[in-house]
Amino acid sequence: MKNKTLTIGAQTIAAALAFGHGGALAQTQETEICKDKTEAECKAQQDEIELIRIHGVQQSIYRYDKSGDPRRLADLVDTPQTISVLTQDQIQESGKTDLKDILAAQAGVTLGTGENGNAFGDRYVIRGHEARSDVFVDGLRDPGMTTRESFATERVEITKGPSSTFAGRGSSGGAVNSITKKASTSYNFGRVDAAIGTDEHTRLTVDLNKTLTENSAIRVNALTSQEDKPGREGIERGRDGVQLSYVLNPNDRLSFIGDVYYLNAEDKPDLGSYYDRDAGYPLEDIPVYAQDDDFQNSEVTTFTFRTEYEISDNVRFYNATRAGNTENEYVTTGMSATTRDDSDETAPGADTLRLSTHQGWQEVDYFTTQFNLFWDTSFAGLDHRLVFGFEYSDESVDNGVFNIENLNTNCAIGGRRGVSQSYCIVDGDGNLIDNIGSLMDRTIERGDEDALFDIETYAIYAMDTFALTDKLDVFFGLRMDSYDYSNQTSNDLYEFSDELFNGHLGLVYDITEHGNVYASYSTATNINGGESDLGANCGYGGLCGTPEQAAQADPEHVENIEIGTKWMLFDENLMANASIFRITKSDVHESIGEDDYSTIGTLNTGENRVEGVEFGVSGDITEKFSVQASAAFMDSEVLDSFTESNIGLALSNFADESFYLQLRYQPNEKFAFGGDYTYKSEMFGGQPDTAAGYDADTGEYSIVVPDYQVFNLFANYYASEKLTFRVNIGNLFDEEYWTAAYRSGAFMYIGDGRNVTGTVNYEF
Repeated sequence: MKNKTLTIGAQTIAAALAFGHGGALAQTQETEICKDKTEAECKAQQDEIELIRIHGVQQSIYRYDKSGDPRRLADLVDTPQTISVLTQDQIQESGKTDLKDILAAQAGVTLGTGENGNAFGDRYVIRGHEARSDVFVDGLRDPGMTTRESFATERVEITKGPSSTFAGRGSSGGAVNSITKKASTSYNFGRVDAAIGTDEHTRLTVDLNKTLTENSAIRVNALTSQEDKPGREGIERGRDGVQLSYVLNPNDRLSFIGDVYYLNAEDKPDLGSYYDRDAGYPLEDIPVYAQDDDFQNSEVTTFTFRTEYEISDNVRFYNATRAGNTENEYVTTGMSATTRDDSDETAPGADTLRLSTHQGWQEVDYFTTQFNLFWDTSFAGLDHRLVFGFEYSDESVDNGVFNIENLNTNCAIGGRRGVSQSYCIVDGDGNLIDNIGSLMDRTIERGDEDALFDIETYAIYAMDTFALTDKLDVFFGLRMDSYDYSNQTSNDLYEFSDELFNGHLGLVYDITEHGNVYASYSTATNINGGESDLGANCGYGGLCGTPEQAAQADPEHVENIEIGTKWMLFDENLMANASIFRITKSDVHESIGEDDYSTIGTLNTGENRVEGVEFGVSGDITEKFSVQASAAFMDSEVLDSFTESNIGLALSNFADESFYLQLRYQPNEKFAFGGDYTYKSEMFGGQPDTAAGYDADTGEYSIVVPDYQVFNLFANYYASEKLTFRVNIGNLFDEEYWTAAYRSGAFMYIGDGRNVTGTVNYEF
């Protein structure tokens, strides 16, 4: 089988790539790949493995054995934590391209909407906790809240549970790490993927690797794509991007890797439906009401340089440095139900649907550098694999607004602030008006910034992995972050500094050669005002309290206890894992009162808990049958709150049950087919890390995102060694579903409708 041969190479190379290029790769190839092989067999195996590493060809595996974070030295099966790895093959065959869609399908991960319809970027919730600022690229934090694409991504790792020893501040529920494609000196190759589909879908990607000399090479990944949102004609998504990667290996011990990444995303966004409180359900079959001048733009530019040096056989040095800039801006339209005021000239007192504007802009500049020293040594009668690290980062964020005038009001509505002129998309008889897209007729001008955020952080950490006995492995890590924080809001200047201390202890006990049990304890910390996109909005992770109060606040503390087991099955081709966990977050900063967009709140008064079990499998059951699946069954509860009525309630944006299954079957060398299935139980709207909105009079949660399930299918036809055709069908049964709700239910994101795409892949 063609793909089975590739599977063997891909599994082997995971170990070779634990540290990267150069000597580590050569040493692993020589000691592991060539063992018990003839010279010809060894060379053939090395060639296959290198081709898989750089080429991105279709593979049968849905499993990866090593983390892309070089500090995680153990194989994933021996790592005392739940880490889900989504391979390039799995991502491509699922038909998903944006990181938001890739993550939203996974068990234990949900989406949020953000404050006031914040469209700066994707918002993820992992095991019930905010993770929008806990996204990493090749192990370095990616602070710009952006639209994230997968065209230059090799694989995606989702770490479940607090991991501040690795990630620093944040990471209460986990973190996301994208591993990018990098240049190689071993091959000249090219690959083009061209796709067309329903909903005006077009997508073209190019992957080209060219050796310049024996020791240097360049790799180019490029993207252009355009489509309407399936089922929402006129809602547009456009992507253009490029990544240039250069590698120089002066010798077997030294490697330099540099890359430049650029992505421009231009969308016409859709805030979807709204929650009908009378019906207790989102309004279905909502018309497209986005205005012609709506936009959501994101432009990302990063420069990354890595140095890897084997100082000796047991000492290695690694540095990664990145400078980046992100520019985000959006003006988008929301819709909600209301009643015309009695003074309305057209239909006094009639029910109607009104439009509203949500907008903002953001500029992010950041610099980060991370140094790691790996030292394999022996003392106290034990072999230790030590990691010592230093990390520096500086993030600067300017947040601002647009000056907007709306020219064509057509109705009068009442509200807390009296009667106002507004924009209604139905007439007095309840019929849709003509030309909805041009109703508001805005003039848009970029305004000044209203919040200047900056955080500078120095961190040191130490980690140790060692075998206490033949069956018991130990991982131990400590980290200290020292930060200086400033945030100039429209009214006040906040300045404070502090130190954060976190740790991680994990034990892995081998039951048999193929299975183990583990126990893990880890911590995380969050600072007051740590979300860079919010300024003085206490309700969504922004600043709480006055400048004097904020400076005295303690950080939020997170503790995680996890017990699990991992097994290698079917001749070590399939990894299975199960875990039970409890995450407790204390000293939570809480927003109080009616105005969640202010700094009014209480400091260190809240506490919540998430506990549950999670199961997963990934890999090959047979030579023909591959699977990647995960299931999470969780429960959340507010344990303490300044508002006593919140105690005992569930957290918002949290699915008690979630399930993901992706299957692939290849009956012969020419054909493969499969699909994936996603299920999320109902969720409740509300602010992050706090109780979901609850109506004490009815005894029910105020805003409910209904449960949903989505089926997708794919089929591959391998016409030749160079030419492959793939068909994807998304949302096979065209289910209308909602992925997230704003805390008030004013808007609810709608999932994509049924769509079909065809992709041609040519390799040369």
